[in-house]
Amino acid sequence: MTTSLPRHSRPDDAHASRTSAPSDRQLSDTAAAPMSRRQTLEALSGLLMGMFVALLSSTVVSSSLPRIIGDLGGTQAAYTWVVTSTMLAMAVSTPIWGKLADLFNRKLLVQLSLVLFVIGSALAGLSQDSGMLIVFRVVQGLGAGGLTALVQVVMADIISPRERGKYMGFMGAVMAVATVGGPLLGGVITDGIGWRWNFYVAVPFAVIALVLLQKTLHLPTKRRKVTIDYLGAALIAVGVSSILIWVTLAGNNFDWWSWETVAMVGGGIVVLVLAVVVELRAEEPVLPLTLFKDRTFTLAVVASLAVGVAMFGTSVFLSQYMQLARGKTPTESGLLTIPMIGGVLIASTIAGQFISRTGKWKSWLVTGSFMVAVGLTLMGTIRYDTSFVLVSIYMLVLGAGVGMVMQNLVLIVQNSVDVRQLGAASAGVAFFRTLGGTIGVSALGAVLGTAVANYTKEGIPALDPASQQAAGALAGGSIPHLSTLPEPLRLLVESAYGHGTGDIFLYAVPLAIITILCVVFLPNRPLGTKTAVEQMQEKGQPEGAGERFAERLVETAADEGAAVPTVHDGEAAGRHGEQAETVGATDGGRHRRS
Repeated sequence: MTTSLPRHSRPDDAHASRTSAPSDRQLSDTAAAPMSRRQTLEALSGLLMGMFVALLSSTVVSSSLPRIIGDLGGTQAAYTWVVTSTMLAMAVSTPIWGKLADLFNRKLLVQLSLVLFVIGSALAGLSQDSGMLIVFRVVQGLGAGGLTALVQVVMADIISPRERGKYMGFMGAVMAVATVGGPLLGGVITDGIGWRWNFYVAVPFAVIALVLLQKTLHLPTKRRKVTIDYLGAALIAVGVSSILIWVTLAGNNFDWWSWETVAMVGGGIVVLVLAVVVELRAEEPVLPLTLFKDRTFTLAVVASLAVGVAMFGTSVFLSQYMQLARGKTPTESGLLTIPMIGGVLIASTIAGQFISRTGKWKSWLVTGSFMVAVGLTLMGTIRYDTSFVLVSIYMLVLGAGVGMVMQNLVLIVQNSVDVRQLGAASAGVAFFRTLGGTIGVSALGAVLGTAVANYTKEGIPALDPASQQAAGALAGGSIPHLSTLPEPLRLLVESAYGHGTGDIFLYAVPLAIITILCVVFLPNRPLGTKTAVEQMQEKGQPEGAGERFAERLVETAADEGAAVPTVHDGEAAGRHGEQAETVGATDGGRHRRS
């Protein structure tokens, strides 16, 4: 394709050219003026509200799940699946949303995610059985996956890495309140007006976020032809889903070592291998495998897996521990997790502020990863009669560790990768964090169910005949109502859940050790001082083709009242410093003088 440019052009001529041929502008990006600090904070309020909504959807029901599943006649497997279904949908959709963010209007995508979430939330509140609830939670998860991926990408557009530290601290605080505070809110709602309102409570927050984003968020809009890797997205979704579903069903519906295991795990691996082949050949891969050549990205991804287990697993199973091992109400169980909220909130805020002031992040991540390992080890010692003071201290340590690590892993990845892959890279870290949480909740839930069953069976022979007869109702794995059980059986169930919960925290410790190793070996690169939009403007948006670069030269010169240079064999790219290698090598030979 040949692009003809005049040797000299007056601003009026260039302006006339642009207004008379709007179709040419469709290949370029519409520029947006830099946002002031006030505008940034206003836009950030909408983004954080969206993130709050996404995480609240996953956690607000956790404290009321025992009552929800009991009312709907579900089992321990259904208990786990109500949480896992949302996280599975989030995990599968996150990289897809992230790639779309590199191709389309990010503001529109964020708003679309919110709308999808609102629909799923409203439908979930109308569920009549556990199956319906699980299906509608999947819809919620698809919307929440978009919010989880896109909010961090948009933040990178408007805030530089150096400044982003303190804002990531704010985001970490919001995530802490939603992740661990959700159970408290859910408990109050359940005890007050009924558990169905747990699904409606996030809807007004989502509507407020939509309004705030529409009025305050101003980003360059992308208008260019794109190629979407539908096959790669489908293969990733099928492969990951197959393995995660196996983790949830194994041990309950069939043995860990069975033909179902071979079929689901083997099939999932084969599909993921095919996904790798497709991604290597795709023009616009959903998850660019070249990202894994970056050591920072690869190590951050592995570390995110363990952080996901710690963050999501604790919020889910701590509420169950408080209610079924300690006999607390949903509201009380939420209040008792406040130390976890405080740990994440304080640590994420302080770490973010110090990182922004000093530009040094390595010591915070190393300290945080050690605290995650220590916190999980301490939580592994809890039993049904452990002092609440000790449990609170253990939660505080674990929460502080998660707060230091969680969002800063995304920050250092955004600081490391090419700005043109910002969406895919940010979503990649979020994807693996959610994947870790999904696998953690599924696997740990299966382990907990097996442990509780075993501990209960071991204690039944020592019960009186009446209690032994009542214990037969628990054989199907259903979630018990403690208030209806005879005293000896109630103590046995509480002991079983107390020991089982401690066991699953210990199983997560090896993952925390892996996180420590990953963080220690992360390259200690200084944080940049320019936003993603500024970096893209510096590079001249070279991710398209030389023709779009040439058109932007005309527009920029016209706006500044300067003469337009002749573009010939990449000479203009050479005069633009950083653009020489990318534009000159790929597209320079395609430009010819008229």
